[in-house]
Amino acid sequence: MRVLGLDYGAKTVGVAISDPLGLTAQALETIVRSREDKLRQTLARVDEICREYQVEKIILGLPLHMDGTAGERAEKARAFGTMVQRRTGVPVILWDERLTTVAADEILDEMKVQGRHNRKAVVDQIAAGFILQEWLDNREKES
Repeated sequence: MRVLGLDYGAKTVGVAISDPLGLTAQALETIVRSREDKLRQTLARVDEICREYQVEKIILGLPLHMDGTAGERAEKARAFGTMVQRRTGVPVILWDERLTTVAADEILDEMKVQGRHNRKAVVDQIAAGFILQEWLDNREKES
C-alpha cells in the first residue's frame, strides 16, 4: 500500500512517498508554483504521482498553532485537501504537522546544507517525509 505525504505551503508542496509495504517514508519532490492561488498544475502533478505510484491514501500536513488551534494556514490546507481528494479520488487524511519544518531545518543543519536556495529546494520534501513517517508510525493507534 503506497501512501503519499504532502506538506502544503504558500508557493510549494513538499511530496513524500511510502515504500510499497507502507513502513517508511522517502522524500520525493517539491512542487513549485508562482502564486499561492495557482493550483491547477499542482493538483495535476499530485494526481499524476498518485496514478504513477498507485497511491491509496494521502496524508496532508495540517499546520496548527502550538496551542492546537487552527488558523488561516490550516484552513487553506483543509481547502487544498478537499481539492486534492476531488481531483485524485484518493482519500486525504489531515495530520498535525507542528514542528515538521523545524525538524527538517535541523536535519539540513546537521547535513551542513548551505545557501537559502539549496535548503528551500529540499526542506518541504523533508517536512513531507516527517509528516508521512509520523502517520505511518502512529496509524495503528488510530485503528
